[in-house]
Amino acid sequence: MPTRSARGDNLDRRNRLSRRSHPVSAEGDVLWRASPQVVESLRITTYRRWLEAEYGLHFDDYQGLWRWSVDELETFWESVWRFFGLRSTTPYRAVLESPSMPGARWFPGARINLAREVLERSRPEGPAIVHRSETRAAGELSTAELADAVARCAAALRALGVEKGDRVVGYLPTIPETVVALLATAAIGAVWACCSPDFGTKTVLDRFAQLEPKVLIGIDGYRFGGNEFDKRGEVETVAAGLPSLRAVVLIPYLSRSPTLPSGRSVHRWDEWLARSGPSEARFADTEFEDPLWIVFTSGTTGLPKGIVHGHGGVVLESLKLLGLQSDLGPSSRFFFHTSSGWINFNILTMGLLVGATIVLYDGHPAFPSADLLWRICDEVGATNFGVSPAYIQLLTKAQVRPRERFALRALRTVSCTGSTVTPEHFDWLYREVKSDLLVASSSGGTEVATGFFVGSHWVPVWAGEMQVPTLGVAVASWNERGQPVVGEVGELVVTKPMPSMPLYFWNDPDHRRYRETYFDRWPGVWRHGDLLKVTGRGSGVIYGRSDSTLNRHGVRIGTSDLYRIVDAIDGVVDSLVVNVERADGTAVLILFVVPAPGTALDATFESVIRSRLRTEGSPRFVPDRILAMPAVPYTLTGKKMEVPVKKLLLGFQVDTSLSRDAMAIPAAIDPYVVYAATFRQEGLAG
Repeated sequence: MPTRSARGDNLDRRNRLSRRSHPVSAEGDVLWRASPQVVESLRITTYRRWLEAEYGLHFDDYQGLWRWSVDELETFWESVWRFFGLRSTTPYRAVLESPSMPGARWFPGARINLAREVLERSRPEGPAIVHRSETRAAGELSTAELADAVARCAAALRALGVEKGDRVVGYLPTIPETVVALLATAAIGAVWACCSPDFGTKTVLDRFAQLEPKVLIGIDGYRFGGNEFDKRGEVETVAAGLPSLRAVVLIPYLSRSPTLPSGRSVHRWDEWLARSGPSEARFADTEFEDPLWIVFTSGTTGLPKGIVHGHGGVVLESLKLLGLQSDLGPSSRFFFHTSSGWINFNILTMGLLVGATIVLYDGHPAFPSADLLWRICDEVGATNFGVSPAYIQLLTKAQVRPRERFALRALRTVSCTGSTVTPEHFDWLYREVKSDLLVASSSGGTEVATGFFVGSHWVPVWAGEMQVPTLGVAVASWNERGQPVVGEVGELVVTKPMPSMPLYFWNDPDHRRYRETYFDRWPGVWRHGDLLKVTGRGSGVIYGRSDSTLNRHGVRIGTSDLYRIVDAIDGVVDSLVVNVERADGTAVLILFVVPAPGTALDATFESVIRSRLRTEGSPRFVPDRILAMPAVPYTLTGKKMEVPVKKLLLGFQVDTSLSRDAMAIPAAIDPYVVYAATFRQEGLAG
């Protein structure tokens, strides 16, 4: 690891940001830059030299490399394949058989299995996984132990009749067994999906019932914030709602008896693996576009959308994202506090693909002390740590100062993602964590399993900005007329295909829902739903969501998830929910409900709504405010007008937020206009 003097020039941040004055950096201020020695040591620098030797290409700056990577898309992705030494049992016919979106076909004919790649590329010495938990003792798993567990789990799944294309689902937290189950499922060529056990059973069944899985793997319970949660009843409810199941496997995580309340027969995880006996892992000969996993995201109506990713796209994108962009390798320890049901857990697991040790933590992030995650970083020697801006905001208010308690000598990168990262968040990290550090703000999506903009040691850190567009991603900001803009806010679009774009949505045979979600606005161009400004130097700034998806504590939540719970409550006729992002990185989640005649939205009824959202959905679903309204505004086509209401709360004028002519009942918006004025007067719009 380079010494502090060699690591970088922090531009006297410690002096400029004394705790007495706490001056706030302006957007675009240079906060840090890596030293020439660090830049020379990067894998992306090795890649640049390799490109010069192999292709005769020379790039002096990142923007030049990025421009080539999107202008010469096929050459770029072939170079990534060659640079990382990917192998296929059969040759591919082309790099990109069709450039159309949706429907682009990458590396047709190639055969890649993610589990094989992970286990072959994992570090041969030292731990593959370091894990911490509020429920069990700390531990490590070597690459050999991981490979043995994956082989046993795959053999046990095969013994239950799981074959290529079948679905295996997990109701599991962020623990090593979840990684094992994911990789074992991939080894067979089956398809993995997972929900965190803090999700209520209705939310889980809304997802899993679509998949008709053969096997459910769950836990008996867990500890969170010092409290125990017995989840055996929930596991049984989920299993009862999945008639396709052949077996339930229960992990005795809380050390309770591994039986369900009804006495239903289940397999105990450790005994189930032991019965398969020691064996070499066998890997299915999966094609590049064979389905690997399903991750869920939601729109504003209907069931959650199942995003299907393929083996080859995830492998190729992860090698580029983590190996080239993030500079992760065998000397890295990669830590991201994330839920097992979100894409960041999958990306964290892919750290194994580049030889890094991954660090897992399951438990309350601020129990028993608010600086717990930083203590874990220090103890395990994390080199790369991922956090959300909402977490930074929590620490700021709690006056947590990690640098006063922890050395954090190994830490070289803190990645921030999940919502808008403000200059204040950058300032706090440099002032209170470490002055010699890459603070990497990034923006990506569940849908593509990667980032559109990321951090880079190659360019300076600018306050409030994402440093660089990701290689091979033709990302841009477009105005309402579909024209690229620089220096002004527009829609985040991707104009050329990416290998990790969804293969399809689950249960969307004609791809109608997929096209409507991302390609209806501009056919052939991916519209992501974020508001983006691209600066003149090529960096980016996200200004929140342009659609109605909620961003709650760094996790995106579809409004339909809340509606399916709230609208089922006796006494609720209708509802509308919006999340208003504030300038300081926090947000206010507001639930508007239409009570049934004779029903008052009093403290007791509010408590019922909050309790149902917490138990059937997740604690993230609980709103900050619940308000009664006489009606919900709808468009003529029957869509709830979430985005217009959000715009009103943010201060937009009525005539620029909506068209009354397009409303089913124009007068329905009037109470929201009145409330919006009160909302802003109270300063809640930030």
